[in-house]
Amino acid sequence: MRLLNVSTRKLEEFQGPRPRYAILSHTWGKEEVTFEDLKTSDYTEKLGYKKIDGCCKQAQKARIEYVWIDTCCINKSSSAELSEAINSMFEWYARSRVCYIYLSDVPPASLDEHKKPGSLFRSSRWFTRGWTLQELLAPKNRMLFDSSWQQVKILSEITDIRIECLQTIANRSRRLRTPLHEFSVSERMSWASRRKTTREEDVAYCLLGIFGVNMPLLYGEGKRAFHRLQEEIIRMTPDETILCW
Repeated sequence: MRLLNVSTRKLEEFQGPRPRYAILSHTWGKEEVTFEDLKTSDYTEKLGYKKIDGCCKQAQKARIEYVWIDTCCINKSSSAELSEAINSMFEWYARSRVCYIYLSDVPPASLDEHKKPGSLFRSSRWFTRGWTLQELLAPKNRMLFDSSWQQVKILSEITDIRIECLQTIANRSRRLRTPLHEFSVSERMSWASRRKTTREEDVAYCLLGIFGVNMPLLYGEGKRAFHRLQEEIIRMTPDETILCW
């Protein structure tokens, strides 16, 4: 696993035990800082550096020395590395100390404003994307931020996912979070039904961790990717609600 040191802003590789790390959940925008960009000296001039800087500063406040950010911690020119990363991503989010959810399209506002129907918060692109679903479900602890990195203390009431699944360790109720596998295949599929991905195959690939499936990525296969996912789910579980999809 490759992590970004929040002090040096350099990437470090860990083959064995990993240090504590925070992880970023976001939607991609213009001028993202990539793995290749970090080898240059001017990547801080790119628009996407703002979210990296904000993520690192939040981690430093929590005395966490490393962060994982998909834009720059994966060498996407390597198909093997990309496949391994996508198949491991749910686990990486689950093992993080905390997940910082950054809503780049939500300006600062009061909590009451965020709660209003039709607010910019409620209509944030983050709540509509396929990849962010596992980033919502997997982490044990989540912190939500607006575009200025001000924390927003609201989440579960505006999703269509039952609170039992979003329960966090830090919750005052101290209840244990219900494991994903205890929710039917149909219900888990329903959470993703209104979410979108840029590439057709990612409709399936973004769900691998949610269903505990590991399978090779074949970009270019189109809808066949979802059919392969269904086949793997049927092979792994007797839950017949998969037939609804």
